[in-house]
Amino acid sequence: MSDTESDVGANVGYLVWRLSTRWRATMDRVLAPHGLTQAQYSVLAPLYGLTRDGSRPSQRQLADATGLDAVYISKLVRALEALGLLTRATSAADPRAVELTLTERGVDTAARTIPLVRELRDRLTAPLGGNDGGRTAELAAMLRELLDAPDGDE
Repeated sequence: MSDTESDVGANVGYLVWRLSTRWRATMDRVLAPHGLTQAQYSVLAPLYGLTRDGSRPSQRQLADATGLDAVYISKLVRALEALGLLTRATSAADPRAVELTLTERGVDTAARTIPLVRELRDRLTAPLGGNDGGRTAELAAMLRELLDAPDGDE
């Protein structure tokens, strides 16, 4: 076993996992009073942005915009629909596609939670300069680079 594997303080995979777990739990606590989980918010907020101009994106477009797996998006969309935050309808242009529309309640929930999450993100990234910090931007760029890299199975 290499030193990096046994030294959790130097193990990037372990640190990313720990940070992700902490971040999700903190987001869940902030979003719970609004009836959302971090995973549901990760679909609601982008959908809010995609529909502000009256568009009705498909689940595929939402998956592409978020980088999340289409099956996972489908599961989250169904949960948001059950909460009355969005509606799904078959696309007139493509009967295989499902179009998404936020309900009035969904728009209100997104409008209330986005500023809360933005403020939380600013607090969580304060050691790097907050939302607008240069180190925060560097970290985001490095994380995007890792997310865009092949995972070795491809």
